[in-house]
Amino acid sequence: MECVIIGIAGGSGSGKSTFTNKLKALYGDRITVLYHDNYYRRHDELSLEERKHINYDDPAALETDLLVEHLKQLKEGKNIQCPTYDYSLHNRKEETIEIKPNRIILLEGILALQNEELRDMFDIKIFVEADADERILRRVVRDVKERGRDLEGIIEQYLTTVKPMHYLYVEPTRALADIVINSGQNEVAFDLVKTKIDQLMGEA
Repeated sequence: MECVIIGIAGGSGSGKSTFTNKLKALYGDRITVLYHDNYYRRHDELSLEERKHINYDDPAALETDLLVEHLKQLKEGKNIQCPTYDYSLHNRKEETIEIKPNRIILLEGILALQNEELRDMFDIKIFVEADADERILRRVVRDVKERGRDLEGIIEQYLTTVKPMHYLYVEPTRALADIVINSGQNEVAFDLVKTKIDQLMGEA
């Protein structure tokens, strides 16, 4: 199968997941969606308290080699067993999800454009950006509602790892993107990407 892989990057809380999930909702099973976050490394050897203090915004926290291998398998038309992650336990789950290949594959993650080998696999590179105040507020709401985190822990993590890693690893990848979108709610940008995907699917 001739796959087209689209990488969607951007800072934590920028709206990249919103943008990705809108595409997923629109196309359903006709496209394949992967999340870089699912590839956080397993740390059974550490206690929960120790795992809480891992720098999850450092590229080393992610098993990107496995993700690259999985994308290669999808391009070959093979199904993969995608890992899953438990944010409340800060560790990878035992369960995996079977992912099937499609003409269009989306890969979303804050560091999606940071790794050169991964980046070179993308046919289209998108960076979603938002004001820093918006990003932290969205992160707080998400982490409290969806990930069972407490406010003090969110603030500590943001100041010690998320913010410095953003400027060190995430923000520089903006210049590597083919398309830069100001907000995951940008309807014009969404329509342009949708039109491109429709075109690519028609060429299958």
